[in-house]
Amino acid sequence: MIDRSAVLPAIPRPWLDRAGRLSWLKLAVFLACIAPALYLAAAYRLDALGAKPITALIHATGEWAVRFLLFSLAISPLRRIADWAKVIAVRRMLGITVMAYAVAHLTLYAVDQNLILTKVVSEIALRLYLTIGFVALIGLIALGLTSTDAAIRNLGPNWNRLHRLVYTIAVLALVHYFLQSKIDVTDPVFSAGLFLLLMGWRVMRRFKWPERPWSLLLLAILAGLATAGLEAAWYGLASGVPASLVLAANLDFSGPIRPAWWVLAVGLSLPLLALVRRPKARAAGPAPTRRPAATPRRDPVREPLSPRA
Repeated sequence: MIDRSAVLPAIPRPWLDRAGRLSWLKLAVFLACIAPALYLAAAYRLDALGAKPITALIHATGEWAVRFLLFSLAISPLRRIADWAKVIAVRRMLGITVMAYAVAHLTLYAVDQNLILTKVVSEIALRLYLTIGFVALIGLIALGLTSTDAAIRNLGPNWNRLHRLVYTIAVLALVHYFLQSKIDVTDPVFSAGLFLLLMGWRVMRRFKWPERPWSLLLLAILAGLATAGLEAAWYGLASGVPASLVLAANLDFSGPIRPAWWVLAVGLSLPLLALVRRPKARAAGPAPTRRPAATPRRDPVREPLSPRA
């Protein structure tokens, strides 16, 4: 009899860990990754996306690509600050999800252009925001295709260099998001503010600044202020609105809450996580000290003791 398992390719099961056991964390993240796609498909089927459903799908898939990109960049801070080592297991899944939504974003744009590829190519070449988005997409595809264990082994140290491009890709994606949004850039400003918050944490790690609750609180405040400044600068350059009016809108709570406050709210979760972790670390207490073992005598017949690594 023919062993079908040797002929048929293995079906990906991202909810399993490396030992083949069910991981509730990976299952929850997998369901969260596909939930927006299922919702958009159902909304399209039920004709609930407005007069231009394809346009709505183009915007939604692009927005979810940016969101999942930010989620993937949040894995390292969550792992370090919350002392949650297991969360690193879902970073690859999030990266593949970003690529999938970005590819769907471009595919739907091609559908909107009646699949006339020459028109799609010319639009990408002639419109700056499309060119920037396409470059970001190429980068995401490159990172997605090299996210396998085999690629990591084959690329060696070059793998880390390649995947550091994710920060440049994120900047390009955010610029594309801003330019595509045109008038109302509330959502792009919020996404950019979260990116500044995540990159600020990486700057702290890079220069080995202390990750204490007070320093993380300062980071959250600076990220909120930078978000407000970014919003004021964008409206001032794009539409000529005085920066003072945009900044003053952040203190007017009679209307929608501005993105800077939402970034501050997200940033405040970092010192809170640090505060929750610190009592646990103190409760665990210092590791018990052990008396140094006596140095064994070397047997001239055996190999000499190897030096400590």
